[in-house]
Amino acid sequence: MSLPIEIADDIRSRMVAWRHDIHAHPETAFEEHRTAQVIADALGAMDLPVHRGLAGTGVVATLANGPGPSIALRADIDALHIQELGNPAYKSQTPGKMHACGHDGHTAMLLGAAAHLVRHKLFRGTVQFVFQPAEENEGGGRRMVEEGLFDKFPADAVYGMHNIPQIPRGKFAIKPGIMMAFFDVFEIVITGRGCHAASPESGIDSIVISAQLVNALQGIVSRRIGAMDAGVVSVTQIHGGDTWNVVPESVVLRGTVRTLDGAIQDRIEAAMRQICAGMAQIHGATIDFSYMRRYPGVINTATETEAAVAAAASLVGEAEVDTDIKPVMGSEDFSFMLQKRPGAYIQVGAGEGDNDPPLHNPYYDFNDAILPIGAAYWVALVKQQLT
Repeated sequence: MSLPIEIADDIRSRMVAWRHDIHAHPETAFEEHRTAQVIADALGAMDLPVHRGLAGTGVVATLANGPGPSIALRADIDALHIQELGNPAYKSQTPGKMHACGHDGHTAMLLGAAAHLVRHKLFRGTVQFVFQPAEENEGGGRRMVEEGLFDKFPADAVYGMHNIPQIPRGKFAIKPGIMMAFFDVFEIVITGRGCHAASPESGIDSIVISAQLVNALQGIVSRRIGAMDAGVVSVTQIHGGDTWNVVPESVVLRGTVRTLDGAIQDRIEAAMRQICAGMAQIHGATIDFSYMRRYPGVINTATETEAAVAAAASLVGEAEVDTDIKPVMGSEDFSFMLQKRPGAYIQVGAGEGDNDPPLHNPYYDFNDAILPIGAAYWVALVKQQLT
């Protein structure tokens, strides 16, 4: 598609090459050493000053063009623990790891924007290009902030972007306020008394307790919080038992909690603790409950959301920027950056049809056709904000 901001053919080609190279060599949380080197080499070739080491494998480059305001643009760089089942020419060469969320594309788009802005300095101020590790589960964004991201690289506002295969290519989506959920994890260790499976009355059955506990936890959302309050409690792991004829001593449950409101988050945690304590008392078992708060909600600030909408609309038209979307129960550690600076997180459409694999699917592959769209969005945002 034709865009008002045209990314040059040589930069488009480099974006594809960067993306395919990173896709073929996926690295997961805090292990993105090769990926960071590729990014640093690309930025260094643009004669940008490059800083490495924030959150271990993070990379930040600064483009200054005279006095003026400052803006930070963030891309995530890590892969997932998924075995790739598709067969692109640049298929993952690392067993059990793949770029199933498009962070390879996010990285390439921000590198492309940097290349364009170095070539066409049509702004006044400073752009911080932030390449963040460990977005998936491990909170690399939090570590970058804690290690002084905005102290070392000042920014008046921070912006993020993510591809969405279920939004058609050429469209954007964003909303002010809460856009993505609070994300927590939990672990429940049930310790009963092991016994022979033929004589369960001689023990305390941790398997039966775990089954009752899973069902009880599902009642929190349906009966403990209001129908208009969003919450999801998901048990995603059950570990217990080693053989056919033994009731195991213990069972471990793990899972996640998602909410769109901090008060609901508090209520769900309290309800889970109450249920675990009650279940332990009923059965005479010991239940250890651990609740860990991982990511805050992604909360877009109003002014910066308007800026993001305007930048996207300048490329594709107002009708192609959806601002009437519902929050999603997925989460993002970009939220830690939004706690420190005003900013906005936008979704860019990557879909070509109804059968596009979703994110975190072993057949997913980032759509190279949106590389120039994403790069142009970053450029439009910089031109708009740094005038």
